Amino acid sequence: MKVLATRRYPGPAFEELKDVEVGSPSDLHAPRPDVEALLVANEPVPLELLPGLRIVSNFGVGYDRLDVAELGRRGIAVTNTPGVLSAATADLTFALILAVRRRVVEGDRAVRAGAWTGSWADGFLAEELTGATLGIVGLGRIGQAVARRAAGFELRVLYTQRTRVDSELAEHRELDELLAESDVVTIHAPLTAETRGMIDARCLARLRVGASLVNTSRGEIVDEPALVAELVSGRLRAGLDVFAHEPHVPEELLSLPNVVLTPHLGSGTRQTREAMTRLAVDNLLAFERGDPPATPVLLP
Repeated sequence: MKVLATRRYPGPAFEELKDVEVGSPSDLHAPRPDVEALLVANEPVPLELLPGLRIVSNFGVGYDRLDVAELGRRGIAVTNTPGVLSAATADLTFALILAVRRRVVEGDRAVRAGAWTGSWADGFLAEELTGATLGIVGLGRIGQAVARRAAGFELRVLYTQRTRVDSELAEHRELDELLAESDVVTIHAPLTAETRGMIDARCLARLRVGASLVNTSRGEIVDEPALVAELVSGRLRAGLDVFAHEPHVPEELLSLPNVVLTPHLGSGTRQTREAMTRLAVDNLLAFERGDPPATPVLLP
């Protein structure tokens, strides 16, 4: 089975693909009927140039940039890699929560700039995390991993999502209630038609003064201009790993002291990326054998 991979994915599992070509589908200018499989990282697929395509193996959980409806109409299978990246993303979420809440990056900049004058760091009093209220938007695999970590910080944990679940990890709230009650809100919902722009100006206004918003999911879930306005005003703080138009980051954020920015590092550990490759390749190999892939999104 001929596989077109958008990059050489990390880890030894990639070498198990016997007939693989590395290149971007966006660089295709003529039909490639020989390509039967794609290994992509949530990237658009030029279906009109791939008439022989049978499966798309997505490296990652989110597949919002794939036209799943059209892939389904064409009888093309789609898989993703859930589960294996939950721990890494939850860890980064807490790194951002701590960095924002305790003003870690501001302190680092002050030391590097020679602005620290002694052990008593005037102007850098922060807010304690222990005992605060954490609001989780989306209690899926990653949201649950965040909630488990929150127990170690003795946090009161709330959650909201479309389908209410019985959970010992968090108390359910409607979105408006969660926003009003939380000291820190962290987003772990998938990007869908329903969640795009869900955290809008009205929602942001419900957050209390000094609250923090952390996003390691998808930038498009938040109304980015509205968030920028709140951050410029100084009313809120934020830790952002994702943005609406990546890799573009709103220029206003670059100099703000109340924002910590990271370049979509959610799953960015060696162990997690290699595990993602392992699962993505296993899905391709299973499909080639005629077996059901382990983590299907869509099967014809």
